[in-house]
Order: sequence, then C-alpha cells, then structure tokens
Amino acid sequence: MTGEGKVDGARGARRSRVQGPDLFDAATNERLSQRAPLATRMRPRTLDEMVGQRHLFAPGAPLRVLIEQDRLTSAILWGAPGTGKTTLASVVAHRSAKAFVQLSAVSSGVADVREVMKEARGRLGEQGQGTILFIDEVHRFNRAQQDTLLPAVEEGLIVLIGATTENPFFSVNSPLLSRATLWRLEPLGDDDVRELLRRALVLEKATASEEALEALVSVAEGDARAALGTLEVALALAGERALEAGDVERARAGRLLHQGADAHYDQISALIKSVRGSDADAGLYWLARMLDGGEDPRFIARRLVILASEDVGMADPLALVVADAAARAVEFVGLPEAQLNLAQAVVYLACAPKSNRLTVALGRAQEDVRGGPPAKVPVHLRDPHYPGAAELGNAAAYRYPHDDPRGWVEQQYRPAGVAEHPYYEPSAHGAEAKLSERLSRQRVSSRDSEARPGAHGER
Repeated sequence: MTGEGKVDGARGARRSRVQGPDLFDAATNERLSQRAPLATRMRPRTLDEMVGQRHLFAPGAPLRVLIEQDRLTSAILWGAPGTGKTTLASVVAHRSAKAFVQLSAVSSGVADVREVMKEARGRLGEQGQGTILFIDEVHRFNRAQQDTLLPAVEEGLIVLIGATTENPFFSVNSPLLSRATLWRLEPLGDDDVRELLRRALVLEKATASEEALEALVSVAEGDARAALGTLEVALALAGERALEAGDVERARAGRLLHQGADAHYDQISALIKSVRGSDADAGLYWLARMLDGGEDPRFIARRLVILASEDVGMADPLALVVADAAARAVEFVGLPEAQLNLAQAVVYLACAPKSNRLTVALGRAQEDVRGGPPAKVPVHLRDPHYPGAAELGNAAAYRYPHDDPRGWVEQQYRPAGVAEHPYYEPSAHGAEAKLSERLSRQRVSSRDSEARPGAHGER
C-alpha cells in the first residue's frame, strides 16, 4: 500500500486525507496485504529494493540523493506502465517527513485539488509540516485542472509528484512542466525482470523452468507489472507443479506479445517511417504489431490520412482518397475486417511515389503570413457584392479565368510584399512531374506578361 498510516481512503468530503494509526485500518491493511495482487505484494518499500532504473536509483544517482536527503522538489515521472512510477511514490511516502497525499486524475477533480491545498496550508501553519501531493495519471487532468496546481507548486506549498505514461511535453501544461523536474523511467531490462520474477517465485514458494522464465521475460517487454501479473495467473494454472512455458502461454490466452500503453508512439513512428521509405512489407509488419497489441485502429487510420498528404501529396493525389476510405471503413466496418482496409492503405501509400512538397509549400506560406504585418487583399480580388463595394473599386480589375481559352490568366493573387515568393515547387515524382511542367509554363508566362487592362467582371 502507498504511504501506509499516512493516506486516508477519503472517509468524508471534508476530512483530511492524512491520518494517524487506526485499529480498523490496520486490520483492513493486513487483510489486503494477503489478498492483494502479486505486483502489489512485491512493491518495494525502500530504494535498495528497487529493481532497474539504475540511472536514478543507484548509489549517488541524483534522484536517490534527493529522496535520501528528503529534498525532492516537484517532479514529473514519465515512463511506460510497470516501470516503477507508483512504486517510487510509495518509497518517497515512507521516507519523507512530509505528509503524503495521493490523488488519481481519473477520479479526482478541481474540488479535490483545492481541498488538498487548503489542508496543506493548514498543516504547514499549524504543524510546520510540508505536503507531497502524488497525482497518478496526471496527463488525464485537463489544462484548467492542471492550472489549479500552479500557485501551490510555485510558492512551495506542495511538492507535486505527477506520474504519466504520456509524453509530458504534449500532455502537461508548459508552466507546470517548467516548475517541475522531469525524470524519465525506462522499461526494465531483461536481467531486471528476471531478478524480479525470481524474487516473486521465492515469495510464492514456487519454481519455474528456465523456458518459462524466459517466456515471462519476453511477454513483459520491460513492464514489471505485466511480468508479475502473468506469473500470478500462470502459477494458478500450474497448480502445485513447477511452472512451464505452456502455462505462461495459457496465461496470455495464447498470445506472447505484450503491448504497453506507451509503446504506440515508437511503433506508429516505425510504421510511418516504413511507409515513407516505401517499404510495404515493413509497413505491414508494424501494422500487424500494433493491431495485435490492441492499438486503436482509428489512431492508425488518422496517422495514415496525415501521411497521405504529408509524404505522398500531389505525387499521387489518390493517396488521400485511399487513406480516407480506409479511415471510414474502420468506423463503418470495425475490426477484425477493417484490418484489411488498413493493410490496403499501408501498401498503397508505401508503393506510391513520394513528395513532401505540400508540407514545404505550406511552411513557406506560413512564414510569410506570420513574419510580417497583415497584408491587405488586393483590390481586384475583393468582394464586390456588398453595398458600396463598387464605389471602392472592388473587383473592378478582376480577370475571369474562364474567359481565357487557356483556362487561366496572368493575374496577381497575393499581396505585393509576398507576390514573388515561390511556395509550391512540384517534385519530379509521379503525377507531380506533369504538374511541374504546367506550373513552370504558367509562371514563366506570368513573369513575361503584363496584366491586361479592363475587367471581365466577377461571376
């Protein structure tokens, strides 16, 4: 249990979450300790019992020094599930002289945070005791909820420890992140997971074959909780005999692949880079890996739609159509059938000619828009329909492209300050090769021709 004897189970809306020893609580904790999942019973209570994260917990490592000296400042703990974020908070709770309060961003709101602040201020004034506030899944707090923490963190009323599996640079407010130290917890190494499993086998008075141990290490992929959870189920299936690899496979319902909640960032990156690199087979591998790991197919579909414009673009305009169709199929058909639609999109996008010229062109246009004062719309492009527009000369010199047999006319469509800046420059790949020839002819003609006088009228 995290912070035994310190953390109250919210026995009243106004009652402090920090309390002293209680006979009934002690009995409850004793029974929970016997019935708790193996991962909870194995949770370390000291830094010396921690497994992995040597860059943080080895003797002399920075985070260990701060905890041992009880000088830990506000911190964001970022890591995949099962890397020790909650365990670390538990160790801090046992080690620190400060009061320890725990909230879950899943079930707590602004009112809970404000109540903690109020109690922390009273505790500091009456007892001279500081407060550590641990918020699990802090990324689930919205921006407004995170903002309520800022004043207390800034003035030192609380030491905030926030745990998140999401990239904090995207999920945590910049002002809050700037006031906290970011500590990255890495997935456990295979040796660390083996050590943890051996300790658990001793605790459970059980034995396992080396094949079973290696299977457990494989499915964990650095997640201590996953390793211990699978071990617990496998031991129940094995009964009194030694644990075998087949028990591990049955405990995983025949699947020996583990997908952590944070892994999709790396895997979607691998998928996108494979498709961008025109490797259809690699794209299919990462698609299969993500789907088999339980990834949301809508997330994959959204990224493929983005890739269609970002990395294929006008080299194959149908790429966006195919990606959009796959995304719609995911919503309309659903899994498992929609995995074929996603596979078709992956293969099509991987085999399509590539061009990032749309991305470059938009970036150049944005630089001009953001780099200077707002430019006025040229008079000949302005709306002539509202009362008084004719007197202002709006659209009087506008030239209607359909009146020209070529279907276009030489005409300035941008403000004068940016009219000569090239944005979109087609590549020589796929359909953009023909676009390149056409646009080159138009641009040469526009430079060599002077705008003809007279208006054709807006239609």
